[in-house]
Amino acid sequence: MSISPLQKVRYEYAPKLPGMLRNGIADICVKEGAETQSVADQEKIKALFPNTYGKKEITFQKGANTSETKKQVVGVILSGGQAPGGHNVICGLYDALKATNKDNVLYGFKGGPSGLIEDDYLIFDDEYINQYRNTGGFDIIGSGRTKLETKEQFAIVAEVCKKHGITAIVIIGGDDSNTNAAVLAEYFAANNTGVQVIGCPKTIDGDLKNEDIECSFGFDTATKTYSEIIGNIERDSNSAKKYWHFVKVMGRSASHVALECALQTQPNVCLISEEVAEKKMSLAQITNYIADSVAARAAKGMNFGVAIIPEGVVEFIPEFSVLIHEINELLAGSKADAFNALATWAEKYAFIENGLTKESMAVFALLPEAIQQQLFLERDPHGNVQVSLIESEKLFSALVKENLAARKAAGTYNGKFSPLHHFLGYEGRCAFPSNFDADYCYSLGYNAFMLIQYGYNGYLSKVSNLSKPANEWVAGGMPITKMMNMERRHGEDKPVIKKALVELDGAPFKYFEERRAEWAENTCFVIPGAIQYFGPTEVCDTTTMTLALEQAK
Repeated sequence: MSISPLQKVRYEYAPKLPGMLRNGIADICVKEGAETQSVADQEKIKALFPNTYGKKEITFQKGANTSETKKQVVGVILSGGQAPGGHNVICGLYDALKATNKDNVLYGFKGGPSGLIEDDYLIFDDEYINQYRNTGGFDIIGSGRTKLETKEQFAIVAEVCKKHGITAIVIIGGDDSNTNAAVLAEYFAANNTGVQVIGCPKTIDGDLKNEDIECSFGFDTATKTYSEIIGNIERDSNSAKKYWHFVKVMGRSASHVALECALQTQPNVCLISEEVAEKKMSLAQITNYIADSVAARAAKGMNFGVAIIPEGVVEFIPEFSVLIHEINELLAGSKADAFNALATWAEKYAFIENGLTKESMAVFALLPEAIQQQLFLERDPHGNVQVSLIESEKLFSALVKENLAARKAAGTYNGKFSPLHHFLGYEGRCAFPSNFDADYCYSLGYNAFMLIQYGYNGYLSKVSNLSKPANEWVAGGMPITKMMNMERRHGEDKPVIKKALVELDGAPFKYFEERRAEWAENTCFVIPGAIQYFGPTEVCDTTTMTLALEQAK
C-alpha cells in the first residue's frame, strides 16, 4: 500500500498519556476502590460469574510498582466492526509490554476471535508495528465477528494459550465482544488456566458507555468524519438552494451518532430513535414533523434543507416494529420458501396481504413499493428482517413528498421539494483517528498492559475524565460484570453488557431539544470542516460535544 504525506507525518505523532502513566512503569501503583455489582439481575449474574463477580474497581496512581515481575506473553484480537484508533490500542499495549521487559511478547491473532481458535497469528516487532501507528482501520491483524461463547471454543483457546505460553488475552471490541471476554475470563478462572482476559471498549455507535466508560473509542473520529460530510452537504444545500438532503447515519440500536452530528452541524431536522419510542410516534407523525419544517422553510422562500435519520429508527416506531415482527412470523420456516417461489411482486403482495393483520397491512400499504420489497430481502442468520438494509432516508422523503402533495392540494403549501439521499456508514469506520482517539486508544492499550501486569482478570481497560486535557485523564480498570444484565436472546436468558441509549433527560439531548425548533425553520448550519491534526489545542484535541455536555460542570 502506498503511503501518503499525511500518513508519514502521523507515524511520528506521539500520543499523549494520562499523567500517572507518564511516570514510567516502575512508578505506577494501584489504588483499590469499592467492590462492584452488576447494573441489574445481581443474583443471576453472580451465579454465572462466581470467580470474577464483585471485584473491586481500581485506578492507577504514582507510587512504587508492586506487581509481580515475570515474562508476559500476551495475545490480542480485534473483534467486530472497525473503529478508528484500534491500531493505537495495539501500539499502546505493545509499547507498555516492551517498556516493562524487552523479552515480553505480543501475539496478534488474525481475523478476530476465529484467529484465536484456529491458532492463526503473527508476532509483533518494532518494524511491523511502526507501520500502523496513528492510522485508521483494523488491517494490522484484521477483525471478525465469530463469537467466543461455547465451552468447546474456550477449551480450544486455552490449549492455544498453553501452546504459546500466553499469560493474557486482550479483546478489543464492542458490547458483545466484551461480554464474550467476561465469559472467557470466568472460564479461565474456573479452570485455573492462569490466563487473564482484559477488554477494551470499542464502537463508533457510542452505545458502550456508562458511569465508568465515558466514551467508546472511534466515536469521536467517526462522528467528526460524518459531521464534515454533513457540513459540506449543508453548504451545498445553502448554495444551490433547491434540494432537501436526507442523510442516514450509523446507529442501529442507539442514536448517539445522529445526535452528535446534529450538535456539530445544526441541521433542520434530526430524528432521535429513543424519542420516537418514548413518544410512541407513528409514521404519519414523523412524516408530518419533517414536512412541517419543509413547509415552514418554503414559506420563507427556502426550498432546501438537511435531515439526519438514524439507521435503526424504523425499529423504534411501534407500528413498524409490530409490522416487522409479523413479517418475521409470516416467513418463518418453510413459509419463506413458498413466498420466494412466487414469480411476481403482485403474487407476493397477495401472499403478504393474506398473512398480515389488518393494522399491519395498513402500515405496509403506506410504504413506497421499493421499501415494501426491502422488507423481504435476504434475512439475517436468525430469519429476521435486516433492518439496516431498509433505506429509511428514502422512506421518509417519499412519505414527506406525499404529505406535501396533500398540503398543496389543500392550498396550505406552495413550495418545491426535491429530495436527495445519502448513507454515511463505512466512510467513518476506518478514518485517520483524531488526536483524541489516537491518544485515548493508545492510553487504553497501555493501561490494558498495566492491568495484566497487576494480575487482573475479567476487567475492562478504563480511562476517564476524558473531557479534560490528556494529562488529567485517569487510568484504571473495572470488572466487566459491573456492566452486565440479563436479556432475552433467541429464546434464552443471556448475560450481556447493557447498551447505553440516548438519555432524553441528559444534557446532550436537552441542548438539542432547546434549539431544534429554531434550526427547523431557519438556516443555522454549522460547517465543522475536516478533522485537524496540527494546530491549536482547542481545534485539534477537543472531544465530542456529547462528552463535553455530559461532563460540563
